[in-house]
Amino acid sequence: MKNRITAALLAFFLGYIGIHKFYLGQNVAGILYLLFCWTFIPGLIAFFETIGLLLMSDQAFDIQYNRGVMGYGGYGVIGGELSKDKAATLGELKKLYDQGVITAEEYEGKRRKILDSL
Repeated sequence: MKNRITAALLAFFLGYIGIHKFYLGQNVAGILYLLFCWTFIPGLIAFFETIGLLLMSDQAFDIQYNRGVMGYGGYGVIGGELSKDKAATLGELKKLYDQGVITAEEYEGKRRKILDSL
């Protein structure tokens, strides 16, 4: 999982050669930074990207660069699979239904709410 502060530090110190772009998975942009590093334009752009990364929220960074790994309450989709927290919640909900603590309608409604929060 990529880190916002690490990306900002890479952009500040090595942004003129595009290291932060490679770190963020933007390889084509990284190659362009390398090709044009002699013009100092990538360094200027990297300076402003550093500011942008520092001002960006962690949630916005995760959505943009960590491909859907969201830190909202520990829930999210990682690699197309349910996170462990969400799977555990669904398992506990199923146990309550099997024990007769909640009705089928309650079970289905809560299950849909959990799955829709992806």
